[in-house]
Amino acid sequence: MEMHDLCAVALRETRSVLATAIKVEGHAYRKQGVSMLITEDGRMYGSISPGCLENDLQARVSRVLEMQQLELASYDMRPEDDFSWGETIGCGGLVMVLLEPICGELRDMMKQMRQCLDAALAVSLLRSFNEDYTNVTYSCSKVESVKSAEPGQEHYLTANEQTECSKNDLALSCLPNLAVRNNPWNLPQHFTSLYTPKPRLIIVGAGNDVVPVARLSQSAGFRVVITDWRESLCTLERFPDVELVHGFPQEVFPQLNINKYDYLILMSHQFPREREWVELLKGSNCNYAYLGIMGSRTRTARLFDGLPPLQHVHSPVGLPIGADGPEEIAVSIVAELIAARRKPATVKSALVTEKRSSAYANDRNRSGGWQE
Repeated sequence: MEMHDLCAVALRETRSVLATAIKVEGHAYRKQGVSMLITEDGRMYGSISPGCLENDLQARVSRVLEMQQLELASYDMRPEDDFSWGETIGCGGLVMVLLEPICGELRDMMKQMRQCLDAALAVSLLRSFNEDYTNVTYSCSKVESVKSAEPGQEHYLTANEQTECSKNDLALSCLPNLAVRNNPWNLPQHFTSLYTPKPRLIIVGAGNDVVPVARLSQSAGFRVVITDWRESLCTLERFPDVELVHGFPQEVFPQLNINKYDYLILMSHQFPREREWVELLKGSNCNYAYLGIMGSRTRTARLFDGLPPLQHVHSPVGLPIGADGPEEIAVSIVAELIAARRKPATVKSALVTEKRSSAYANDRNRSGGWQE
């Protein structure tokens, strides 16, 4: 779960704590800077470890909320017999976790962060500690332009690193009384986290095979938009917690304002409508990050007949894992979305990608609607 989601959860929960891994050395399950949210009654949103740290963190929540002060938790798992905090994990890493009560100025700041992220603006959050680590100052800024950052990516910087961006301050607040004195872990005085909006996945089509794709894509951190001209299919009962845009291609295309960070999948199984989408994409010269097309290679070639090739095309959509049935095909599709999002330079885009195995590409029936 990313900061975009955590901000939304924080605003609906009355008593909760933000836990952030502010220092990671050696092997660890998650990277430095990752956050999770823990409520007073024990509910957890996101994760810092595969489950070995969360129970101990949860046990600290009541004290953090009662005292209304920050706390640092240290988990040194580098020794093979790491009994220092009652567990033998053997991960081989050191994780320092900062726990912050979500109240007052921090709560207001997370509200502002969510507003920026909802508006597709990146935000940075700066924590500045004084020399003896008895006081922390927060500064939140909206980022007008970000270099080398894709939507949904979270970057964690130390005092010696700078964000390559222009920014405008949103708020400045102070929360005193950190529960650790004299900085025994030699932590830097400043921590900057850069958060970008969730990447948007636009799925053209609302058939039954879209349901697991939408669900898994949401779990993978995508903001999902589904568009279809068939009103009976495009409903919140079928697709809870997604954005629905009902209408024909010519009607909805101007509303979507497709940009270079968007991911698109054509899986309506309606050839004429998808041809309209291809023509609209080509005619508008809009940029996008990914275009997946459900169907065989022959069908995709017919879909593009007479048109110059589009960029970032993945056809047949999904990684070649031998998927069979809607659920497995959804896994292959979302896996490819994650690969394209995390390592865009290593995921090749072409009209027909040669990485697909012949058995996967030739079976027109596995997607429930491949056609020539």
